[in-house]
Amino acid sequence: MAGADSDFAPVDNELPLRWFRRVRLAPEGGLGTGRRALFFAALTWLPIAVWAAMKKSAAGTEGAEPLLRHFGVHVRCLFAIPLFVLAEGPLNRTVRRIASQFVASGVVGPAQNTAFSRTVGAVRRLRNSSLPWVLVVGAVVAWIVVARPDVHGDAWSWAASGGDSLGFGGWWYAYVARPVFVAMLLGWIWRMLLMTSFFWRIGRLDLSLVPSHPDRVAGLAFVEKLPNAYWPVTLGLSAVLASHFAHQVAYHDAPLKSFAAPAAGFAVLWSLLALLPLLALAPTLLVLRARAFPAYGALVGEQGRLVHRRWIQRETVEESPILDAPEIGPVADMNSMYEAVRQMSFAPIGKPALAAILLPLALPMIAVVAIRIPIKQLLLDLAKAVL
Repeated sequence: MAGADSDFAPVDNELPLRWFRRVRLAPEGGLGTGRRALFFAALTWLPIAVWAAMKKSAAGTEGAEPLLRHFGVHVRCLFAIPLFVLAEGPLNRTVRRIASQFVASGVVGPAQNTAFSRTVGAVRRLRNSSLPWVLVVGAVVAWIVVARPDVHGDAWSWAASGGDSLGFGGWWYAYVARPVFVAMLLGWIWRMLLMTSFFWRIGRLDLSLVPSHPDRVAGLAFVEKLPNAYWPVTLGLSAVLASHFAHQVAYHDAPLKSFAAPAAGFAVLWSLLALLPLLALAPTLLVLRARAFPAYGALVGEQGRLVHRRWIQRETVEESPILDAPEIGPVADMNSMYEAVRQMSFAPIGKPALAAILLPLALPMIAVVAIRIPIKQLLLDLAKAVL
């Protein structure tokens, strides 16, 4: 029987990549993430920086804050947007390995090869569809109309060009840089939803899962690597939020506790979104555990009763395969198998997956805290106290 078609990469041949290949920003058959990251960083930031330098906004002008104080502009253009582009490569490589592992690990057995190939093909067609990206563009246009810049607000004080009007740099940031950032972010949200659909469809197949598998997720632990591909996006997005907090703390004396609620809300929502593909396998694991738990319990009970009768009650017990089964004794005793089923997790989410999300979320926030709390001095004081 022919092997299953497991070759799937969530970025290959999607609509934006097809455009980039036509204009030579990406090579045929490749992603060109490096050149695209440099291109979008220059496109979004360089005109603003040149305008600010010409208007001497970078050093400060009367009635307006200097551009250099507004960390969010630079973080969006020079850090987050390039990271959004560079993250496409790790996502492709990670998902390719995960998709092939479904077959290599035996989770997709020979009988399910055809169904698995159809599932991959269906998600591949969804990836190639233009509709999601048309919706992304529509959402960005609607956002531009609704979120008009307020030249009187603190966030736009650097962009004023005398009076109540935005200068060229402000217009460029409002109608080029920010829309590019939002479009890329929505694109990544779409890719996460695409992966959720991928895992949901796979979970509906008749998979060869092992309830007593020592990984505690029936042999699906390899899918926990998916959040590792998201860390550049998580880091970039967290840095944008932290840059806003940092500006308020450094130049407007805002208390750190005022940002606790929005930071926590962002961390919870983004973590749920990043874990959504893994949570899509939860119904499969929950059903498997519900069916396996009583079955393994009955098996342990049957073995226990026979052992009790033979060795405690000293009865003559007819030969039973369960007392001599070589596949049970050498591999693991019945109690450990039962315990493995009892401890099955509801989703393939372990410490590595959580760390891949929470660490990039936390690092930029630590930098904000460091503005108010002299971490270097704190560490030195602790070292002196200990040593």
